[in-house]
Amino acid sequence: MARTARKKKSIWNLTEGFKGDKIILMVALLLMLISIIAVFSSTTLLANQGGDRVSIVRDQLVAVAIGLGIMAFCYFVIKKTGVYRFFSQFGFLVAFALLAILMFHIKNPIFKFPQKAVAHRILLLGGMQIHVFEIVKVVMVMYIAWAVSSFKEKRFTFFTKFAEQNPSFSFVGTDWFLETFYIFIPMAATTGLVIMGSNSAAILIAGVMLLLCILGGIKFKHILVYLAVLVVGAGLLVTALAFTDKGRGATLKSRIHNSDEANLEQLYETRPGTTAFYKAMDKLKQPISAEYAIKEGGIFGKFIGGSTQKYVTAAIYEDYMYSFIVEETGLVGGLLIIMLYLSLLARGVMIVKDCGDNLFAKLSVAGLILMICSQAMLHMAVNVHLPLVPQTGQTLPMISHGSSAFIMFCLAFGIILSISRNVWVKMQKREADAAPIIEHSDPVQAGLDDLEQLETLNEDNGE
Repeated sequence: MARTARKKKSIWNLTEGFKGDKIILMVALLLMLISIIAVFSSTTLLANQGGDRVSIVRDQLVAVAIGLGIMAFCYFVIKKTGVYRFFSQFGFLVAFALLAILMFHIKNPIFKFPQKAVAHRILLLGGMQIHVFEIVKVVMVMYIAWAVSSFKEKRFTFFTKFAEQNPSFSFVGTDWFLETFYIFIPMAATTGLVIMGSNSAAILIAGVMLLLCILGGIKFKHILVYLAVLVVGAGLLVTALAFTDKGRGATLKSRIHNSDEANLEQLYETRPGTTAFYKAMDKLKQPISAEYAIKEGGIFGKFIGGSTQKYVTAAIYEDYMYSFIVEETGLVGGLLIIMLYLSLLARGVMIVKDCGDNLFAKLSVAGLILMICSQAMLHMAVNVHLPLVPQTGQTLPMISHGSSAFIMFCLAFGIILSISRNVWVKMQKREADAAPIIEHSDPVQAGLDDLEQLETLNEDNGE
C-alpha cells in the first residue's frame, strides 16, 4: 500500500510553498501594514489642505495593491535572473532621460511639469506625481550591477574587437576606458544631475554606486581616481554656488551653515511679524517638532492617533515619519522599525553569500538592500537630529507617504525576492546532488511514520 501523508492547513504553514526568502517577504508585508496605519494617522495636516483622510488612505491602499502586484509579478513571472540583467543595461539611459527632462525642462508628450515646485524633483504623468529620484535610485543600482559584472566577466566585446581591428584605437579596449565609459561616466553624470535637485539624494546614490564598485572588485586605485575627480567637481560646484543666493546655491549654503543656534539668533534679531522672522521660524519648526515628538513618545508612546506634532509639522508624513511613529508608539515602536531594516540587511547578506558565482545577482541584491537600509538610517538620523547629519529630506522606505517612491521600493523588494527564489532552487538542487551514498534507516522515525499512517486510515474509515 502506498504511504500517504496528510498535512492540515493552518496559518503557520501558509508560506510553506513560498520558495523565496520568507524573512524578507515578512519584512515587506509588515512595512506595508505599518505604512497604511501611519499614513492614516499622520496626514491630518495634509487632509486639511484639501481632501480628506479617507481618500488619502485609499490612495495608499491603491499604492500597496500595485506594489504587491509588482512584487508578485517579479516573483512568479520573472523567474530568470537573466531577464533582470537584460533590462538593467538600459538603466542609465532611463535615468539620464528622466533627469535631463526634469532638470532642463525639456518639452515632451509624456511628462508635464508641476506649476509650483521648490526643487526639481517631480514630473507629472497624467494626474500622478512621479518622484524622479526614487526611480533613479533603483534603475541605477541595477545598471551598475550589470556594468560591473559585465566588466569583470569580460562581456564588453564590442570595444575589444574594435581595438583589435583598429590598432590606432587600441586604448578603447583597455580596462581604463571600459571602466570609464560603462561605469564611471554614468555614475558621474547621474550624480551631477541629481545634485541639481537634491544634495542628499545625490550623496546617497553616489555612495551606494561606489560601494557596488568596491564589492564588485573594481580596482581600488581606479575608484580613488574617480573619487578625486568627483571631489574636485563637487568643490568647483560648491564654489560656483557660493556666489549665488538663488536656487540650489541658497539651499546648499543653508544646509552647510544651518544650525539651531544660528537660526535662533536670527529669530531673536528679526522683528516679529516680518518675512525674515517667519522664515527663521520655519527653519526651526520641523527639526524641533521632530525632536519634541520623539521626546513626547517616551517608552510606549501616545498610541495610534495621539500625536500632536502632526498638526504643526508640514512634512511629518514624509520626511519626519520616524519621529511621528516614535511619538505614537514610543521607543518600542521605534526599535521595531530599526529591527525590521536590520533584519532586511542581515537576510540580504545571506542571499548574497548564496548567489554563488552569479556576480550580477550578488550586486543587484546588495545594491538594493543597501539603498533601502541606508536611506532608512539617514531618515532616522535626521529625525533624531544626530550630530553632523544635515537636516535633509529623505523618506522612510515603504512607510512614508508617496506613491511613486513606495512603488519603486516594492519593485526593489520584488527583484530581491525573485533572485532569492532562484538561490533557493539552486540550494535545493545542490543539497539533492549531495545526498549520502548510503541511506541510514531511523527505526524511531519509521515507527512514527507508521503510527501517523494508521491514524490517517482510521480517520478515513470514520473510526
